[in-house]
Amino acid sequence: MNTKIAKGKGGPAPKKSATKLPKALIGTTAKKPAKAAKVAKIVGAGTAPKRIAAILAKLSEAYPEATCELKHENPFQLLISTILSAQCTDVRVNQVTQTLYKKYTGPETFAYANPSELEQEIRPTGFFRNKTKSIMGASKGILEQFNGKVPRTMEEILTLPGVARKTGNVVLGTAYGIASGVVVDTHVIRLSRRLDLTKHEDPKKIEQDLIRVIPKDSWIKFSHQLIWHGRRVCIARKPRCIDCNLESICYSKDKTI
Repeated sequence: MNTKIAKGKGGPAPKKSATKLPKALIGTTAKKPAKAAKVAKIVGAGTAPKRIAAILAKLSEAYPEATCELKHENPFQLLISTILSAQCTDVRVNQVTQTLYKKYTGPETFAYANPSELEQEIRPTGFFRNKTKSIMGASKGILEQFNGKVPRTMEEILTLPGVARKTGNVVLGTAYGIASGVVVDTHVIRLSRRLDLTKHEDPKKIEQDLIRVIPKDSWIKFSHQLIWHGRRVCIARKPRCIDCNLESICYSKDKTI
């Protein structure tokens, strides 16, 4: 005769189904593996907390002093240099600003500059007409809305002409030490995809993905280190994988070794 066991009266407890983790999450030390698995599905398969920690550690080992390479003496100069850096190398921008900041010393001189003259001053950085409009507009905005000071919040800095999230993150992070997000430039786009930290190509979506998986206290340092790595080792045309200390945890398909 079959005997039914009433609930709570004894007998083996029903087995709970284990959370199925993506391959990249096996062995993770995450306190909430189910949440980590969900993030990996949305963002990228390589976002296991253990792997993220390893990437951050190796970047810090290789580039402990990484910082913004745009030369500046104050937040305003950094803002202008970052605007100039669009579609231009930091080296070229630094060459231009070496003399530019001697002639234009602050928001007032940029805001009321002769547009034709300013265009010629910044011509080597490319897109000089649009950049002139952005620089003059941002300078006027700083004077008229923020008492001559570069604002310290993303909401405010985005009101300035020519300023998008990348520029805002550079200025807030480097000049003020405020982690408002992750700087996403061409190197960060390429390397974050290469390291499988995102599936996206749009900078805004990539930033949101990185914000999900990178600890906030590493946002500023991480972006600088990834940019340095992209310039020095993980070069777009021919990555120097043999010299890369991330090689052992990178499974990009186009390795050079």
